Amino acid sequence: MNQLNHAYLDWLESESIYIIREVVAQCARPAMLFSGGKDSVVMRHLARKAFRYGSRAVELPFPLVHIDTGHNYPEVIEFRDRLVERDRETLVIGHVEDSMARGTVKLRKPTDSRNAAQAVTLLETIAEHGFDALMGGARRDEEKARAKERIFSFRDEFGQWDPKAQRPELWSLYNARLFSGENMRVFPISNWTELDIWQYILREQIELPSIYYAHEREIVRKGSLLVPVTDITPKGAEDKSELLTVRFRTVGDISCTCPVASVAQNAQDIVKETALTQVTERGATRMDDQTSEASMERRKKEGYF
Repeated sequence: MNQLNHAYLDWLESESIYIIREVVAQCARPAMLFSGGKDSVVMRHLARKAFRYGSRAVELPFPLVHIDTGHNYPEVIEFRDRLVERDRETLVIGHVEDSMARGTVKLRKPTDSRNAAQAVTLLETIAEHGFDALMGGARRDEEKARAKERIFSFRDEFGQWDPKAQRPELWSLYNARLFSGENMRVFPISNWTELDIWQYILREQIELPSIYYAHEREIVRKGSLLVPVTDITPKGAEDKSELLTVRFRTVGDISCTCPVASVAQNAQDIVKETALTQVTERGATRMDDQTSEASMERRKKEGYF
């Protein structure tokens, strides 16, 4: 604990809280994306700090939003619901399965990844509730497309992201002005790294879903990926599975999110492990981002957060 750079963590925390307060000050109907994953849990923790006043119970001035693919790890959904119920927060859930029923999302087969389909459900949820700004837990160190995105990321009336149409953010001055139908995506922890996140989790003693820590799971090796054996990702006839001690660096749609081999059982162990890793969390765990170097940028231009 003494090895943590508290001054740097304090600076990151202060910047993120400033951004969250700016969103509430400038936007009429903001919301915060919350899946129960580590980045959204940290972001929610920062928001609760931003609006804490003395001994009063914290009331977030915006709802939490989860775009639910229906292919989530049950430990994460249980954690999400327990946290929201405990703190009496408002949770808006947009279901990809509802979009499928409406015909706005069509998959080739039931086991296809629903990760990319989230963009459609997200845009439908924004329209239904009239959100003008959505705060998300994306970070610049995750992926190339994330790295060139502004903290206040402007989206047009179709929910599309154009990297050439972003606004300058000199001296941490943010412009959230919008015309009707336009939307702002805001990333309060954009300047954090995976190591920063885990050091902050360690310092603040933030609770996370159990699958972030070492546990045994049946997996099949697919190149450099450890694909979990589930109803959604079943073992093929020629696949050889094994029971391995793993943990998840990131969580999402079961069909495209893989664990990594690890024996780290607490945040301190993960801080040490993360400090030595040379592969980004998405590079090590996400099947959907390995189809093309432009996968994320393409999805963002289609409305993905």
